[in-house]
Amino acid sequence: MVPMIENYEAFRNELSMSKEDVVREVYRQNKDRISIKKEATAVKNLIRIIESTLRLANSKGFHAMTLRDLCSDSGMSMGGLYAYIRNKDDLIHLIQSHGFTITRRTLLHYTGEVDDVRDKLFSAIKAHLYLSELMRAWFYFSYMEAKTLPAPEKRDAVAIELEIEDIFLGVIEDGIEAGLYRPRNARLVASMIKALLQDWYLKRRKYRDQNVAVDDYAAFVRDVIESYLL
Repeated sequence: MVPMIENYEAFRNELSMSKEDVVREVYRQNKDRISIKKEATAVKNLIRIIESTLRLANSKGFHAMTLRDLCSDSGMSMGGLYAYIRNKDDLIHLIQSHGFTITRRTLLHYTGEVDDVRDKLFSAIKAHLYLSELMRAWFYFSYMEAKTLPAPEKRDAVAIELEIEDIFLGVIEDGIEAGLYRPRNARLVASMIKALLQDWYLKRRKYRDQNVAVDDYAAFVRDVIESYLL
């Protein structure tokens, strides 16, 4: 049974061990696009490509970034890079696949075996919030680039947003059905949770200036939502 998330530090220590597993899954999902067949080598280089892309995108913008910039930052040759991506559309597909995979896996991992509805809702809030703290570069990138994504990636982005929101929706509906929560518009509450979680990674400096820690913000979101539901 998966234990409840204790705090951000515990979450970070546990999740850091699964980074390669996530990228390995991304590699397997995209083997038809990648010419490198040795999995260990591919995973190692994909991590370099993903981390360099997010670093460059958040410093100079994805559209201003060139593949030569990516080669320089990652330490890969242009020929080596082309073994993984052919162009920036392939690159953005790779980045989005990575983010979507880890977001989905993380929320399901930390909520799937939690029976108590209130604990499950808090676990979902913490899992999403802590992940966005750990992977702020990707969350910020995904939000800022959403309007200019290629059509397939834009559809995937909308679908994953609804999928994640549906996790919160399902927990809230279970709580209402069990009589733990008052009858409310569960979809609206789930959307409000997502908005509060999004505010954290989009306006990180505001909360840092207020000396609000991520653990405190997680408890705040829970308390605000439960004050409406209980």
